[in-house]
Amino acid sequence: MAAPLPAAPGGSRGRRPRRPSGDDRERAILTTAEDLLGRRPLADISVDDLARGAGISRPTFYFYFPSKDAVVLALLDRVVGEARESRSAALRRAGDDVRASWRGALEAVRSTFAAHRALTSAAASLLATSAEVRALWAAIMDGFVEETAAAIEAERARGAAPAGPPARDLAVALNWMNERVIHVTYAGQTPALAEDDLIDVLLTVWLRTVYGSDIPGTAPA
Repeated sequence: MAAPLPAAPGGSRGRRPRRPSGDDRERAILTTAEDLLGRRPLADISVDDLARGAGISRPTFYFYFPSKDAVVLALLDRVVGEARESRSAALRRAGDDVRASWRGALEAVRSTFAAHRALTSAAASLLATSAEVRALWAAIMDGFVEETAAAIEAERARGAAPAGPPARDLAVALNWMNERVIHVTYAGQTPALAEDDLIDVLLTVWLRTVYGSDIPGTAPA
């Protein structure tokens, strides 16, 4: 009788190493891209760098992404999903503790993009040259605007916020303010807010715009 096969590491007999799936390769490309962006600008990163870091060939890279810009788009879409999920959860709590809810919504966006600031800078660098990036960013901002407008309208409907300009108009102004202020703060541009003061300043503007006071439920000064 033949001797039994030796057990493979992990206890399974004769188990072959698992071949990486398409999802594994795509994740590897995305992980490599964000790692490299943390060390050098997008312009200094090549498709060969991304393929080598992901452990694949250049032709295989193009099976998953048509360009390095497309990798940035995929990363940005994923990060925005994270920000939107946590922001939505905070806004749904409006009415329990209004100030805490709006702070939570602002903090969700700030903290998510701060954790991926190199990616955010790379996406910003593509806005002038990539129609796809501009379209994605417009869709991102439109989603934030629609969600904010709905929250303002809900606060007005329950009598917590006074009537005023159309909720969508306020939402457009507030969200683009956020986008610019957060970007210049984390991009190191000047003039800019100190990182420690960022949320407090934005929150004051949001509350006074929506409620007429930075302490909801009180009359404007």
